[in-house]
Amino acid sequence: MSTQALLIVHAEVPDEADRVSFDQWYDRHMPDALSAFGAVRGWRTWSRTDPSKHTAFYEFSSLAAANAANQSPGTEFDATWRGRATRTRDVVEVVQRLPGPD
Repeated sequence: MSTQALLIVHAEVPDEADRVSFDQWYDRHMPDALSAFGAVRGWRTWSRTDPSKHTAFYEFSSLAAANAANQSPGTEFDATWRGRATRTRDVVEVVQRLPGPD
């Protein structure tokens, strides 16, 4: 199965004191989101140039599936992090892939 699209969720967690809790919450959230979205796989990162920036990537085999996941309301994130973290979403389509190590 080849990746055709990614749902990218950018979050900003400005208060350093919230970042450990955010990590713990996302450790539980990501498996549920993968299942609910029907994603192929997911991973997440913290920026090393701006420690407040967190990014989660959800991989899909079709652009339609990524777009459908993007329509989910995200109520759990909003309820848990309202006022302490903000997020934006983007769907990107893979247009070129070069060979590389897995």
